[in-house]
Amino acid sequence: MRVTIERSAFLKALNHVQSVVERRNTIPILSNVLVQSDKDKVRLTATDLDIEIVETVPAETARNGAATVPAHMLYDIVRKLPDGAQLELEQGPDAGRVNIKAGRSRFQLQALPPEDFPDLSSGELGNSFTVSSGELRRLIEKTRFAISTEETRYYLNGIYLHQAKEHVSGAAMLRAVATDGHRLAQSQVALPEGASGMPGIIVPRKTVLEVVKLIEGDDTEVQVSLSSSKIRFAAGNLVLTSKLIDGTFPDYERVIPRNHDKTLEVDAKSFSDAVDRVSTISLEKSRAVKLMLAEGRMTLVVNNPDSGSAEEEVAVDYTKDPLEIGFNSRYLLDVAGQITADSMRFELQDAGSPTVVRDPKDEQSLYVLMPMRV
Repeated sequence: MRVTIERSAFLKALNHVQSVVERRNTIPILSNVLVQSDKDKVRLTATDLDIEIVETVPAETARNGAATVPAHMLYDIVRKLPDGAQLELEQGPDAGRVNIKAGRSRFQLQALPPEDFPDLSSGELGNSFTVSSGELRRLIEKTRFAISTEETRYYLNGIYLHQAKEHVSGAAMLRAVATDGHRLAQSQVALPEGASGMPGIIVPRKTVLEVVKLIEGDDTEVQVSLSSSKIRFAAGNLVLTSKLIDGTFPDYERVIPRNHDKTLEVDAKSFSDAVDRVSTISLEKSRAVKLMLAEGRMTLVVNNPDSGSAEEEVAVDYTKDPLEIGFNSRYLLDVAGQITADSMRFELQDAGSPTVVRDPKDEQSLYVLMPMRV
């Protein structure tokens, strides 16, 4: 193998692929990136056996070939080279070494056999559809904060992506849902052509975070291909393939209340700031804050036997009977952070029932919070 490649394009691609490589690996080749040269391009591949990222960059190829070299070390070398540098990668007669030249710099990296590098992308993916990068990012960013970090309930450690019917109109939707048992986030877009009949799948947390980092802009077309065990995202010169979580996502529809009799609307920033202030003295473990609702006002109350109490009043649009209900303050702030409108709407029943929070500017998303005893 012998190729010449421009530093900035190489660095950008390396930055993408090396992000899935774990710093510590019991399998040495998983610490490496597979570099394959073919015609006028170089293909870089990295994997942790659960996710595989492949990116292709233009290059001048003098001799086709393949090698695997330490991913983080190669990335650091390229990162520290000056802008505009041209790199030459060459694997000579000694297959266990790859030489890198750039200006007056010379590096020699140990290489492992490319035929030992695992291939995650093989296998048939039966369903395929196209979605815009903006829609895909919105589905992920509106729901990922609610993904569970509790490893015992592994089936909650990702986003449930599935075909669903819109509750009011009955229109076919592509819906993303995440929950940790204490809060739930749901967002949806019109079902793309080709997605009909897709299986419901759980996309792991790490995959979700990588996809958000990789997709750029709002107008890029992302080709999504999936089966019951794998999903692939392809955009431009970049392809991410991931295993899915093998589990059954719970029937989340049962916890979304539809028969609320109380509605409250509050300025999103005023509410968020007030929650942030009073929660300063809440217990680290529970982070509980009590909302005391009365006509035209909400009083936020925190009592901590170890440090004192806090109280703040916020003007609200509320005309029903007085109600006291408690929530985890961090969960309230997480939901408030998703609101794009000036106000946020709460749909309530009583102190023991789940509460729905909506964004008046985004009818395709909703959030459910389980109350706490305060």
